[in-house]
Amino acid sequence: QVQLVESGGGLVQAGGSLRLSCAASGLAFSGYAMGWFRQVPGKEREFVAAINWNGGRTFYADSVKGRFTISRDNAKNTVYLQMNSLNPEDTAVYYCAADGRGTIGTYSQQRSSYDYWGQGTQVTVSS
Repeated sequence: QVQLVESGGGLVQAGGSLRLSCAASGLAFSGYAMGWFRQVPGKEREFVAAINWNGGRTFYADSVKGRFTISRDNAKNTVYLQMNSLNPEDTAVYYCAADGRGTIGTYSQQRSSYDYWGQGTQVTVSS
């Protein structure tokens, strides 16, 4: 049974930082590309960042480029999202997802590209 479990969310002031983690089990993690998405109530889930199977390539939404960093540790079956310079518009539930292709591209922005999803972790940024 595949499980993706996010952690690290919470309440932070504008300008602050958080690091999200997503621990994977039940899949050959090192063969999967991983993505982070976020969603606010009433809006579609939107792409944030993606990383390929070995961490050699990354891809970011324009809204987070230069502020967020995605990384992975295949020995720990974990993907991370370091979020800096947070602002209230970053408030959302953040989800990690796994794509069995292992590679990333523009298709990584599409929710349908992913095989597995976590349950999400809430990030709230106060002004």
